[in-house]
Amino acid sequence: LFFTFFLIMYLFTLVENLAIILVVASDRRLRRPMYFFLTHLSCLEIWYTSVTVPKMLAGFIGVGGGKNISYTGCLSQLFIFTFLGATECFLLAAMAYDRYVAICMPLRYAALVSWGTCVRLAAACWLLGLLTPVLPIYLMSQLTFCGPNVIDHFFCDASPLLALSCSDVTLKETTDFLVSLAVLLASSTVISVSYGNIVWTLLHIHSAAERRKAFSTCAAHLTVVSLFYGTLFFMYVRTKVASSINFNKVVSVFYSIVTPMLNPLIYSLRNKEVKGALGRAFS
Repeated sequence: LFFTFFLIMYLFTLVENLAIILVVASDRRLRRPMYFFLTHLSCLEIWYTSVTVPKMLAGFIGVGGGKNISYTGCLSQLFIFTFLGATECFLLAAMAYDRYVAICMPLRYAALVSWGTCVRLAAACWLLGLLTPVLPIYLMSQLTFCGPNVIDHFFCDASPLLALSCSDVTLKETTDFLVSLAVLLASSTVISVSYGNIVWTLLHIHSAAERRKAFSTCAAHLTVVSLFYGTLFFMYVRTKVASSINFNKVVSVFYSIVTPMLNPLIYSLRNKEVKGALGRAFS
């Protein structure tokens, strides 16, 4: 049952995100900064799920090593997963800035969000994401593990690994908390300030139709942000390793598998331009 459930979601995620990438690449009307960042997000979502789900599926049916994973493989999976999660936070912040400039400073949009700026922003997002797990993974590699070696989780995540350590995990746990908090606060502050200014601008638009049109351009992004950040704040900005492992597993499945599957649906259903491009591509 779990195998079928996760396989369907994984395949659905791959197809959806590949469709978004191909449609944006093939439709000239979507060659704008907003969709440039969307293709980066879709590429990231494919990689994000591919880091954990194939190994998880192999474990369910006992092929490719089954449920076994080496210590190095486990740390590598955790590093890449954390790197991609942090990168997504920064990409969503960059997309919020793009919407802020488009709605609040439309006359300066071409100058402030040029293609060169977009490339630099995207590169900064990936670089900051890559640096995020360096210290946490280094500290994890210094811990001693003894006794049980069974990870009570669907993949290698920090909390179940710390639960297996016989070392003092206080420094590691505190570092995880501070790094997670820094990434989430930095990116969510950019998003909050951007949308605060957007709301303020919308309140000064007298036409209700114009307000709806302006807000519709960022409704999909705001929905994705709410889903992603809500689960991440709940999951990682805590210091208790001993919190319910089963509940953590449910939450981690939501942000690692369900959210990447929902994001393309949200963008295609809530964004008229993407919906129109998909219709033209498959007509």
